[in-house]
Amino acid sequence: MKKLGLIGGIGPESTILYYQKIVYGLQSKIGNKFFPNIVIESLNVFDVLNFCENKDHDGLIKYLMVGINNLIAAGAQVIALTGNTPHIVFEQLKLASTVPLISIIESTCAKAQSENYFKIGLLGTKFTMQEDFFKKPFLDKDIQVIIPSESELLHIDKKIANELEHGLVFENTQFEFLNIIKRMQDENGIQAIVLGCTELPLLFHNINLPIPVLDTLDLHIQSLIKIVSE
Repeated sequence: MKKLGLIGGIGPESTILYYQKIVYGLQSKIGNKFFPNIVIESLNVFDVLNFCENKDHDGLIKYLMVGINNLIAAGAQVIALTGNTPHIVFEQLKLASTVPLISIIESTCAKAQSENYFKIGLLGTKFTMQEDFFKKPFLDKDIQVIIPSESELLHIDKKIANELEHGLVFENTQFEFLNIIKRMQDENGIQAIVLGCTELPLLFHNINLPIPVLDTLDLHIQSLIKIVSE
């Protein structure tokens, strides 16, 4: 069993979900008397967002590498980032790290490909939706990625930053996001929606969406459970 390191705090709510689901997912796989060895380095999601807002990718790399190196020093053999947005510099981090980093985007893309999707919708922070880093692996597999309109995109980003990152879930926000998904299904013909922010599952907990869902958090966790138990 490999020791897993998580860059958490990006944001805290998703870090809690990662920890719970990995711990009990591995327990169900190994046995009732087992709990995995996990180390978490908790960073500040708002620092990450500020680096992205200022397009300071070098600063973001340095910030995240401090956390990654702390995890390595603590004995982590496999490392994952618990947020989608910091994957904007994933390739640079992967090259700089001395232990494997497991991509949330690649895990999601593999699932989309296995389901034979050719057109998907993407929700996330404005950086995840606007930049190419999330879309590229899908486009390389001939899977089209549709994002919301500009006004919808900015509204989604604001709700993630001001509500979900703080663990706040409101019915009106659920209703607004559901309407955006339905519009994208009707007007753009998307076959599935990607929850490309690891806080978005909070918003859709116990809600049936009108379209298949690619939950990046759950798909990432499934990959991590498989890799650390090999």
